Amino acid sequence: MSKTYDAVIIGGGHNGLTCAFYLARKGMKVRVLERRDVVGGAAVTEEFHPGFRNSVASYTVSLLNPKVIADMKLAERGLRIVERPISNFLPQADGGYLKLGGGLERTQAEFRKFSNHDADILPEYYAALESVADVLRDLAMKTPPNVAGGLPALIDAALQARKMAGLSLPQQRDVLDLFTKSARVFLDSWFESEAVKAAFGFDAVVGNYASPDTPGSAYVLLHHVFGEVNGNKGAWGHAIGGMGAITTAMRQACEEVGVEISLEAAVEKVLVEKGRAVGVRLTSGEDVRGKAVVSNVGPKMLYSQLIDASDLTPEFNRRASAYKVGSGTFRMNVALSELPDFTCLPGKAVGEHHQSGIILAPTLDYMDQSFTDARALGWSKKPIVEILIPSTVDDSLAPAGQHVASLFCQQFAPVLPDGRHWDNEREAAADLIIETVNDYAPNFKASVLGRMILSPMDLERKFGLMGGDIMHGAMSLDQLWAARPFLGHGHYRGPLKGLYMCGAGSHPGGGVTGAPGHNAAQEILKDHSLFGQIMGRS
Repeated sequence: MSKTYDAVIIGGGHNGLTCAFYLARKGMKVRVLERRDVVGGAAVTEEFHPGFRNSVASYTVSLLNPKVIADMKLAERGLRIVERPISNFLPQADGGYLKLGGGLERTQAEFRKFSNHDADILPEYYAALESVADVLRDLAMKTPPNVAGGLPALIDAALQARKMAGLSLPQQRDVLDLFTKSARVFLDSWFESEAVKAAFGFDAVVGNYASPDTPGSAYVLLHHVFGEVNGNKGAWGHAIGGMGAITTAMRQACEEVGVEISLEAAVEKVLVEKGRAVGVRLTSGEDVRGKAVVSNVGPKMLYSQLIDASDLTPEFNRRASAYKVGSGTFRMNVALSELPDFTCLPGKAVGEHHQSGIILAPTLDYMDQSFTDARALGWSKKPIVEILIPSTVDDSLAPAGQHVASLFCQQFAPVLPDGRHWDNEREAAADLIIETVNDYAPNFKASVLGRMILSPMDLERKFGLMGGDIMHGAMSLDQLWAARPFLGHGHYRGPLKGLYMCGAGSHPGGGVTGAPGHNAAQEILKDHSLFGQIMGRS
């Protein structure tokens, strides 16, 4: 006879662990089922070349919620996050460069190299973004209203909108702009320098298979600025030991409150009886029963691979099949014999630009052309590349004097045109990425000792990211807040009784936040308590 748990969680990514922790802390019997031999999902640290370790998928920290960090006591368990000295470094095509971050006055001084107007208006821009980001921070840790929930849902929606309603009229206009306009239109209304617009516009295409001209891309820009590091809003940092340090600490927190974690426990299907999810079947043949079945995998995988279509309504199956995935992301990890020596800022000794996000996408036009190429050809002739070199602040990742780098690259089609397959194209795409970096730092290609390639197909196979989508689904207006993943299911409850969703395919979306896991747990605890009361009266 199979053992029954209060909650069975599919997937041991950071949101699954976060959800498990909050449930078990309240006394629920929880089992996490992870198909790989390590927990963490895409937030893991692995050796990819002898002596070289790196955060092989997710690669930087900002959005991890302070409440999650505090509740799980991640800092006390050894998690240390080092803030970047500057945010970003953008080499320019004309041989110049722009540095973003390091304080307002310093950034203004950088901007004056390109535009006095842009330097002067920067404080106003930051204030506008921060007022909207504060609203998002508040909403991120709240369950969206259920549009089918009647009067209680209307009241909940009104309460959540109260902070938005308290904004001034100009601030409300900024909110509307950010949610509906393209990144280019939004940034054009503030700045005149192409370099400055690129510095901010890059965030609009991170994990977004779209152009900065695509309506709604301004929201993706905003999504990447509502985080914080060590109390500093909007900052980004490196986790010492890589992103796996976060999920290792989370695992310790879970096990301390009694969570049972099973590795190499791949789920084959969700078991459904009389319209209720009652457990899962593993590929090993084991059935694991649960009063709640909680999915940390993306909605696309859950509803296309793990639940029989006959257990769902035709209308829901239609909506689920239309759920948009594919972030256009190609990830590489490279082992380096030396640091890149940039033509625009020479030097192989560690500089602050090596410790920042190095963005190879000098203009919004460059980013737009990258997307245009990808749609026509499968990938960009000149891809967007962000380089992070965490070994400049963490010497545990590489041998002395050598380095590891994360290359986060856009735009690469989730599905290649003309019947081509990523297994046959991945090496050529990787070569192009290396050449792209080499154009800016001519020693780069020769310094590469080894590389790990993760095409969109590799991301799907290794981490279960359907379409290689690092966000578990497009961050477009029709897949946000109460509509993430679908209207009527934005409150973390699936279409079957007992079925819940706690991953990045739920509100507030992608990134290493812990928010979906936290919020889903609160809803499961409410239902568990109600279920217990009903059973107690029966």
